[in-house]
Amino acid sequence: MSAESGAGRPKAPRPQRSAAGNAAFGAGVLAVLATATLGAFAAVALVGRIVDTGPLSSVVPDEGHNALVVGGIAVGGLTGLMLPVILFGMMRGNGETPRVGPAAAGRKVLAVLAFDVLLLVVSFLVAQLGWLLPARVTTVVAVFAVGFSWMPLAMVPWERFGMGDTFGKPRGPSASHQAQ
Repeated sequence: MSAESGAGRPKAPRPQRSAAGNAAFGAGVLAVLATATLGAFAAVALVGRIVDTGPLSSVVPDEGHNALVVGGIAVGGLTGLMLPVILFGMMRGNGETPRVGPAAAGRKVLAVLAFDVLLLVVSFLVAQLGWLLPARVTTVVAVFAVGFSWMPLAMVPWERFGMGDTFGKPRGPSASHQAQ
């Protein structure tokens, strides 16, 4: 392993995408953004229905309702974003990034769903602050609590549990240096 910079090495020319490849990439990006947006709207509608007329109507105060909306946006957006990406990963692969197999895709989907449950639990717990705080303050706390709830999961050494490939491996030119 050398400490030299890569300035002296010749760079390999990057292959140019065709117009059809650019159109397919744009369509894929639009599909992922559409499913993330629609997923967020659907989750907010479902969570709102559960809270307004469902079994949680007496447990969640009116001032905590927005906390569940924030959690619904996070759950629906995350699920709507990740499911098409996982499906695209199952269909497309090349030498650098091989296709995602069915078992790995299933583990990834289960990881997304487990994280969705965590987000809903966090938003439900923050919604309980509505008994003590006004609605605007509860909403701000919910944004931070739901937004940063992933941080403890990032600190878990997933490789020790045999789940290193579930959350992705480093890719690209720096991946070979990290593997050594």
